[in-house]
Amino acid sequence: MRIQGLLAALVVATASAAAQPPTTQATGPVLTLDEAVALAVRNNPQHLQTMSARSRAGAALRSAYGSMLPSISTDFGTQYREGRKQLFAGQAFGSESDILSSSASLSVSAQLSMNSFMGPRQSRANLDAAEADITSSASTLRSTVVQQYLTALQAQARANLQDTLLVGTQAQLDLARARQQVGAGTTLDVRRAEVAVGQQRVAVLRERNNVEIELLKLFQQIGVAQPAGVRLTTSFPVDEPKLQLSELLDMARAGNPALLALRSRERSADVGVSRARSQWTPTLSLQTGIGGFSQQLRDLSGTINSARSQAVAQRGSCLTTDSIRVGAGLPSIFGFCNQIAFSPADEAAIRSANSQFPFSMSRNPITFGAQLSFDVFNGFQREQAIQEASAARNDARYNVRAQELRLTADVTAAYLNLTTAYQTVRLQEQNQIAAREALTLAEERFRVGANTFVDVTQSRSEYERAGTDLINAIYDFHRAFAVLESAVGRSLR
Repeated sequence: MRIQGLLAALVVATASAAAQPPTTQATGPVLTLDEAVALAVRNNPQHLQTMSARSRAGAALRSAYGSMLPSISTDFGTQYREGRKQLFAGQAFGSESDILSSSASLSVSAQLSMNSFMGPRQSRANLDAAEADITSSASTLRSTVVQQYLTALQAQARANLQDTLLVGTQAQLDLARARQQVGAGTTLDVRRAEVAVGQQRVAVLRERNNVEIELLKLFQQIGVAQPAGVRLTTSFPVDEPKLQLSELLDMARAGNPALLALRSRERSADVGVSRARSQWTPTLSLQTGIGGFSQQLRDLSGTINSARSQAVAQRGSCLTTDSIRVGAGLPSIFGFCNQIAFSPADEAAIRSANSQFPFSMSRNPITFGAQLSFDVFNGFQREQAIQEASAARNDARYNVRAQELRLTADVTAAYLNLTTAYQTVRLQEQNQIAAREALTLAEERFRVGANTFVDVTQSRSEYERAGTDLINAIYDFHRAFAVLESAVGRSLR
């Protein structure tokens, strides 16, 4: 009676493991489905590459606005010239002193055209398209993570079923040995039970290994290292779907991320055509600028001596003129002539005027300019740009149309698969119940000696197949639901 009660308890436990999401005895961290999706959005490399496109599009938008602002440039330079005269046409030119010079300028220019005004509009459309691509990538990533999460749970459920069957086959081995001891069984039954236990241990080993592989794949999608002993705890009820196909199609057309991303690309392509056509408009160029120059002699002795000699010459000329005036009976200007001299103040003035390097510059005149230009013929480059933009717009429209058709087919197929999967679950539940009752009956008959261990083994194989089919049907239902949610673009439960 003890063995019979144990077998009955094991059968009930096996049925429960097949019908419910699996749990493990691990004591590691808990990972829910929402946490897995959130981690994937933050760490999945492919998704992060998609997000980098937003930064590039934002930089392009700022650059497009910046192209409408004036360009400002400035420069500053210095030069050194050796003090040496140069001969030109037999004449010596230049200074005997080394010369230091500096120059600076500031220029402002701007180009205005319809093409430049269309740039921010197209960049804004590209930024919106990049945002839509990120949303689409996040939706695709969520679908991938959900599918792998379900696959890992399914592997755990199959492993739990094999663990339970191992306990059952071990109990059957104990029963076969007990029957042999009392003379009600044979050694052949014991050996067959031992083979069944060995085979079941191999099945357990394989399923546990498969669980680890599926967990590795899950964390590969998430983009982080797998922690030891992680537990997947999200449960998924198997409820009859109360959904209408027409409503699902309407929601998909309005909210599917992939379709919305393609529509954003279509709007960007429309702006691209308008920008290409704007090349037929003229361009207005405006510019202004200001600059300065300074020069300083390193040796002023020549300049000072020249100024001193010039003062002496002027005084001599003045005295000569005074003699002529006196001879002619005119008042003398001798006092005025004595005032003509090269004083220390004059030398200081020369040195002060020479101290200009590098920033005491003489300003150049300010310039203003405006120019209106138009390319009359540029080798059909404008026509080519317009044709390419139009072709890109047509391709974008075709992509939208193809996605709409694909979406209709995907949503319809996912809806039909979901309905079929739910009906399959209910049928497999009935098959599992029948297989469980057959296994219980076979074990009871073996206990009382009404059949052989071969009958028990066959019933156990049928029950194992029924349990595995039920687990597969349950998770096929959940995957079908996830596929439908991905196609619609929103959660449906």
